[in-house]
Amino acid sequence: MKAVIETGGKQYIVEEGSEIFVEKLDVEASKKIKFDKVLMLDDKVGTPYLTNVEVTGEIVKHGKQKKVVIFKYTQKKKYRKKQGHRQPYTKVVIKSIKVK
Repeated sequence: MKAVIETGGKQYIVEEGSEIFVEKLDVEASKKIKFDKVLMLDDKVGTPYLTNVEVTGEIVKHGKQKKVVIFKYTQKKKYRKKQGHRQPYTKVVIKSIKVK
């Protein structure tokens, strides 16, 4: 069974046992989390969300992605600016997709 969930302003296609990397969530590692914003389940489409579907997952870890280097440069003006950014993420394993 496949579902489309929304979290952190993004949509993810999930099924039982899949691992996803989402925007950082304020939940401790090894805790369970419920995703209530389910947009689609197999062929059933919600308007905008399905009300009787619940997707549960377990948080594996929190971390940061690889560094992205931002380099701004203007020629002939001696302007150079180097900046780095590492986006935080949360790794979630989908445990079950239930229809109430």
